[in-house]
Amino acid sequence: MKTPTRNRRAEILEAAADLFAARGFHGVSIEDIGAAVGVSGPALYRHFSGKEALLAEMLLDISERLREQGARLATTADPDTAEAALDALLSGHIEFALTHPALIRVHERELDNVPEQARRAIRRLQRLYVEEWVTVLSELHPACPPARLRAATHAVFGLLNSTPRSAGELAPEAMADLLRTMARAALSRL
Repeated sequence: MKTPTRNRRAEILEAAADLFAARGFHGVSIEDIGAAVGVSGPALYRHFSGKEALLAEMLLDISERLREQGARLATTADPDTAEAALDALLSGHIEFALTHPALIRVHERELDNVPEQARRAIRRLQRLYVEEWVTVLSELHPACPPARLRAATHAVFGLLNSTPRSAGELAPEAMADLLRTMARAALSRL
C-alpha cells in the first residue's frame, strides 16, 4: 500500500512542477493539478494539505536529494583525486539539470511562495550542497579563499541551471558535454 501512495505523491509532484513551471504557482489551481494526474482537485488533499504544502515538499525533496547526492558523490569518487570528485559532482548536477528543468524553473520563480519554515529548511539544504562543492574545490585550489570558492560554485550552478532556457536546441548528450566543458573552464580559473 505504501508504494502506490508514494508513486501517486511523486506523480502529483511531477505534474505540479510542470504546471508551476509553465504557468506559475498562482496560475495553477488544485483542480488543474488533479486534472493533470486524473483525479479531482479535492482528491489531492489526501496527499497534501494544500498547494503551498505541495510546493514546499517539491522543493524540499529536490534539495534533499541534491544534498545527499552531493555528499555521496564527493566522498565515493576516487579518494586519491579531488578531480574525480569534481567530475562526479558535475555529472550529477548536469544530469539533474537536464532531466528536471521544470524544478529549476519552479525554484527560481516560486521559492517565495513556500512557507517560511520550509523555505529556511530548503536554504539550509542548499547551503550544505554548496559546501560539498566548496570542500572538493578547496582540495583543487588550496590557496583560494572559501568565499571565492563558494561564489564560483554559485556561478557554476547558474550556468548548469540554465537548462530551462538553453537546452532545447542541442541533444542531451551534446548539452551535457557543453555544460561540463564550460563549468570546468570556469572552475579552472580560480
